[in-house]
Amino acid sequence: MKERILTGDRITGKLHLGHYVGSLKNRVELQTQYETYLLLADVQALTTHFEQPDLIQENLRQVALDYLSAGIDPDQATIFIQSLIPEIAELTIYFSMFVTVNSLRHNPTIKAEATERGYQEMYYGFLGYPVQAADITFCKATLVPVGEDQVPHIEQTRKIVRRFNQLYKPVLVEPKPLVGDVPRLVGLDGNHKMSKSLGNAIYLDSTREEVSEKIKKATTDPARIHKTDLGHPEICPVYAYHKVFRKDGSDEIYESCKKGQIGCMECKRSISQSVNDLLEPMRERRSLYKNDPKKVGEMLMSGTEKARQVAKETMQEIREAMSMNYF
Repeated sequence: MKERILTGDRITGKLHLGHYVGSLKNRVELQTQYETYLLLADVQALTTHFEQPDLIQENLRQVALDYLSAGIDPDQATIFIQSLIPEIAELTIYFSMFVTVNSLRHNPTIKAEATERGYQEMYYGFLGYPVQAADITFCKATLVPVGEDQVPHIEQTRKIVRRFNQLYKPVLVEPKPLVGDVPRLVGLDGNHKMSKSLGNAIYLDSTREEVSEKIKKATTDPARIHKTDLGHPEICPVYAYHKVFRKDGSDEIYESCKKGQIGCMECKRSISQSVNDLLEPMRERRSLYKNDPKKVGEMLMSGTEKARQVAKETMQEIREAMSMNYF
């Protein structure tokens, strides 16, 4: 049997280029080598969007389309909906019995997101969502493709698995994180990572015109006023995109910028073309699936049913290990 991959996204909005290079690209490349499970994490989305459940319903469809447009093959990978797997919720409760509040408070991802959102107090669900290591462990995944900011969650999961196996029986598997070639893609503003909540992202469903317009407005080297000014490409987000999406020509761009031989607008036009070349086949696949919503719905139901069967089997082992198989 193939080893299993489990990964997914909190469905708080559409996916962007940072998601693609950080994790989604890896998922597409590995789906033929591993038995792949992709989680549409609607319950986790409620940790920050519990007052807007209608948005989560729309985002679920959009993220599913993002997966399919990026190249996820529903015949190779199982895409499923978190809230429709009650065994995940049950296992989360069991894990929460031996995870300390202190360890959750010190989770770097939780701390960073709480600061970003300006939370003075943290809701129980928000603080505790790393305990939903059940998302990963229910299918005994060995590998988790994630962005750099999610690595602390995987380490928390590994600790939970070790603790469970020590307390009861060695039933669960310790997963390893797999970070993409670009762990953190800078946002269009140049000050933060590319992020939905910060409004500095290029989304995977962007039109050619939207890509060009967003990159045209992107922050560049503030010291460059004229084309002939000597540049500092190492601090320019547009040059960062050249390194990621136009590798073959990035060294030439670097030297030309340093010597004041290329203007920022020319540089932006060049990378806009490269990003659009990447997104064009995604647009074509997205259009096919978007025009057949019934097919997408059936795919999600089928994937969820398959994931639930796996969850039931794992929970039977969990209950036996915890001496909770009463009858």
